[in-house]
Amino acid sequence: MFAELAARGGKPDRRMLDADAPEGASNRCQPAQKGALPRRIGRTKGGLNSKLHRVTDGQGRPLAMLLTEGQASDYRGTALLLTALPPAKDLIADKGHDGNGFRNALAERGIADIPSSFSRRIAIRHEPLPCRQRHKIEIMFGRPKDWRRIHTRYDRRAHAFFSAICIAATVIFWLKQ
Repeated sequence: MFAELAARGGKPDRRMLDADAPEGASNRCQPAQKGALPRRIGRTKGGLNSKLHRVTDGQGRPLAMLLTEGQASDYRGTALLLTALPPAKDLIADKGHDGNGFRNALAERGIADIPSSFSRRIAIRHEPLPCRQRHKIEIMFGRPKDWRRIHTRYDRRAHAFFSAICIAATVIFWLKQ
């Protein structure tokens, strides 16, 4: 080792030090091992992000939440949260959830009031009054972003990030009454 050190001008090389390290030490040339838990970060046009799907009550308080990758369709998140829908007569949903399958599932429950998307050739009528309550949903998605940890997503793993979202939602919407 000293002969190599003298040949390099007396400066130690990181590869030489890593070769002498005991087994089990980190080797920075190897990529990080992926675990069994997903990160739920997806690639979109704007970069890396995640989507949060929520079911709320009439006052805008979250009842069920789901975290998906950014490139995941709204239909996928909606289909997974469909079983968590409580009995209701009205549903305030975005135009991004306007799909025939979702509309049929809601019609079976007696709920069919989603504004139709612009891509539909024949627009489906909806009641404008429940859509005026959409501001409650926008507030529910905007308030947790006041927390720096959620807004910038410092957590690498999905379960840690989702836990921070649940804590923030509990403090903001259920404890501050």
